[in-house]
This record gives sequence, C-alpha cells and structure tokens, in this order.
Amino acid sequence: MQIQAVAPICRHTRSGILIALLCMAPAIAAALECSEVVFRDIRSTVCRVDIRTDRLQLFLADPSGRPYNSFRKVAESVSARKEQLVFAMNAGMYREDYSPVGLMVADGQQVHRLNMASGFGNFYLKPNGVFIVSATGAHIVESSEYRSLQPAATLATQSGPLLLHGGQLNSHISPQGTSRLIRNGVGVVSDHEVVFVISEDPVNFYDFAVLFRDQFHCADALYLDGNVSSLYSRSLGRADEHVPLGPIIGVTIAAQR
Repeated sequence: MQIQAVAPICRHTRSGILIALLCMAPAIAAALECSEVVFRDIRSTVCRVDIRTDRLQLFLADPSGRPYNSFRKVAESVSARKEQLVFAMNAGMYREDYSPVGLMVADGQQVHRLNMASGFGNFYLKPNGVFIVSATGAHIVESSEYRSLQPAATLATQSGPLLLHGGQLNSHISPQGTSRLIRNGVGVVSDHEVVFVISEDPVNFYDFAVLFRDQFHCADALYLDGNVSSLYSRSLGRADEHVPLGPIIGVTIAAQR
C-alpha cells in the first residue's frame, strides 16, 4: 500500500474561493502543522496539534451569546484580544440553534451537559465518545466513562460514533458501508499529540477509521461530523465557509507585531 504525503500548498477551498491574503501571509511561528496525505487513494488533510505548545480552544458563541457560526467570526473575535487563529475545525454535531448535541466544556466550564440518550443518527451510534484535554493530557473516552474521569476536563466535546477505541475498530462500522461523505474527526496519537483530519474525497466510516489507525497510529479516534465538515488552516491558505457551524475547535497564537 502506497501512502503519499503532499506538501502544504496554497489552493482553492472546496467552495472554489482562493484565500489570497492567507496565501500571502508569512509562515506561522507555531508548532502546529497541516499537510495533505493520500491513503487508499483517498485524499485527506491532517493538522497535528501538540497540546503542550499549541493553545487548543473550543468556541461556540461571542460575548453577547450569539453563535459564531463561522471561522471568520472566530478569527475576528480572537484578533480583538491580540491573537491569531491558525487552525480551526467544526467540533461536533449541533442542533438547529447551533448548540451542541452533547457535552461541551470550554476553559474548564461546562457549556452543555453530557448526552447519554438513545436516538437516530450518527451521534447516537454507540459507542459514542468524548474528546477531552485535562491535566493528564489529551484522551478520547466512551461517553459512559466520562463522569468517572479524574482530573476534570478543561476542554471536552462529545460526538459519535467512536471510530477507534483501544486500537479496535468500532464493531458497528462495516468495510462495505455505502455512505460516503466528506468527513472529519480527531485522533489521539499520545497524551500530548492530537491529529485533526478532514477527508477531501468522500469516504465511508470504515476507511476513515482505518486511516486513523494505520496512517496516524492512533489508538483512539472520534468522528466529529460529515457533510458539514470544514477546515481553517492559515498555513494552507484555507478558510471553508460551506454552512453555518455550531461548536468550533481551534488553535490561536499571539498576534505578530
């Protein structure tokens, strides 16, 4: 099996809009790295985050309580506090009012409660899970395990289904799955290294899970969403604006003077 790594480039987004200003920007002085890969003939973009050096945050609403809905509005908001957004991705499923379907913890404060209900749709395809950052590092756990965790999470987002847990593929996803969409998810490589991945070609759950396992060597990976999947990468000159978004996860750095 041949896996081809593709160097970061400035290019058009899927919506066909060239982000010229971002392409002209100088290299960002941060550890965060985004690049393209080809795995099983499916193109994806991966952004590698080191939580020891990269300031990973969750965003939902501005100080007035209005949902951000877009990377542009998040970037404008952090700019007001002398920061730059260097990476962002939609961070989990959301309702019509853009509130999270499941748990959200931002800056150590619970924004929305854990959702242990059963229902229809990908979020409820069990086991689902929670991506967390705490004093012990980055982890992905089954939703049922979340309440027993110590220490408490400083950042958490719930989604589903789990793609990988303990190195094992979710038994509810099939190699023959016919649903193929642009999808995004998060995987944990170590307690400090996290990969956020968005497919550039339609992919089923199984191949997406195998990508995390075999290409990025993750033991645990969580599906974030599909069809609405979006990416902001300053280094790639990319700022997707396909649809209004709910929770957004991103990395900021101090603004350059």
